[in-house]
Amino acid sequence: MRVFELITEQRIDRPRPEVFAFFAEAENLERITPPWLRFRIDSRRPIEMRVGALIDYRLRLRGVPMRWRSEITVWEPPHRFRDVQRKGPYRLWEHEHRFEEEGGGTRVIDHVRYAVPGGTLINRLFIKRDVAAIFRYREKRLAEIFGGGRAES
Repeated sequence: MRVFELITEQRIDRPRPEVFAFFAEAENLERITPPWLRFRIDSRRPIEMRVGALIDYRLRLRGVPMRWRSEITVWEPPHRFRDVQRKGPYRLWEHEHRFEEEGGGTRVIDHVRYAVPGGTLINRLFIKRDVAAIFRYREKRLAEIFGGGRAES
């Protein structure tokens, strides 16, 4: 199984506890996910974020409806957390969110490891671009929500 990676960094001019608190509310994922994915959380709310928490979603990838289940496997406020796909379209999806203090602000680091059916060809033709577009949208929305911030890849 070929594993691909995406790493993005964004500086947000807000203190780390405030930025982490935003991510600690699973419902905010709907706010930073592109509308073309038609992403919706199915889990009962409020969702208690902790190791072992399961979060169910509905979304559309390239127009195809699907369900996705993530499990929180690491929860270390306000430093980091990791979600892992337990059910969904990828053969592997591990997303680590890290939050580092930086000059009165916060550096948000996303590290995604993923594998897809069809491997390198499907990744090159479709998935790599889709994942990059999702994270570009996310960076833009976070900058809007927090009043600035710079994306770095």
